[in-house]
Amino acid sequence: MQTVVEAIVSVLLLIGSLFTLIGAIGLARLPDFFMRLHGPTKSTTLGVGGIVLASVIYFSAHSNFASLHELLIPAFLFLTAPISAHMLAKAGIQQRVPLSEGTRGKPPATGACAEHGDTHIDDQTAREDGKRAQ
Repeated sequence: MQTVVEAIVSVLLLIGSLFTLIGAIGLARLPDFFMRLHGPTKSTTLGVGGIVLASVIYFSAHSNFASLHELLIPAFLFLTAPISAHMLAKAGIQQRVPLSEGTRGKPPATGACAEHGDTHIDDQTAREDGKRAQ
């Protein structure tokens, strides 16, 4: 039984570490602010979740009670990471952070940014929107 628990913990640690490494590489290597936002919010969150789950399993197996208080860490992380990423993206749009050529999405043409004239729509997008309206 001990070997099975250690194998599960090892696999979860490896998977969590792999996700965290991919998130860190994405943060360092992606070209612009909006693409870099995905590294820490997506894969690093999953990485921390895997590592904490491995910790829960390990300490629950070595004690007489379930170590469930550690589940609060990924719960708060899963709640706060998307909210903070959304706030950072909104701040980036408002501050007109430059986009790289590889970024496919553009800031919205409606909403708070458009009310201030911050639409950032190029001529090609405007022509495509005009064709769809007809």
